[in-house]
Amino acid sequence: MSVIRPLNLADLETLIAVQREGAVASLGHIFPQKTHPFPEHQVREGWKREIADPDVDCFVINDAGRVAGFAATRADELLHFGTAVSTWGTGLAGLAHTELLEHLRAKGHREIFLRVFDENTRATRFYLRRGWVRTDETTRTTFPPHPTLRRYEQRLP
Repeated sequence: MSVIRPLNLADLETLIAVQREGAVASLGHIFPQKTHPFPEHQVREGWKREIADPDVDCFVINDAGRVAGFAATRADELLHFGTAVSTWGTGLAGLAHTELLEHLRAKGHREIFLRVFDENTRATRFYLRRGWVRTDETTRTTFPPHPTLRRYEQRLP
């Protein structure tokens, strides 16, 4: 049974709530909420652009019929990925990750990449356990205080 399905605009407010909660819990040390609160408006507008973009595949991660996460791919990139805090440790993220890699493989990609904040140790552990390889390539996010994003790569069979 699939845990991902296409994202639509009707899902957006619930998705934003899930993303905000996860971002505050996992990235609050990178983006202190008093000085750099979750940029809800920019995130919402970004999702609207990506939903409308034919080159971006946007997904909801389902848990018992409710929106429990989000993901997006663009070409060979895992662009966004996250699950609700209440699902952390349940295996839902692993199931969704497997489906997303299958989606990328079905699109013909054999070498894929993603970017993760260097200081997001929870995410980096998750990806390393699933075969992603850390590279030396870094960029800075557009969101203040502009922390470092690191590129990870994976070769699909």
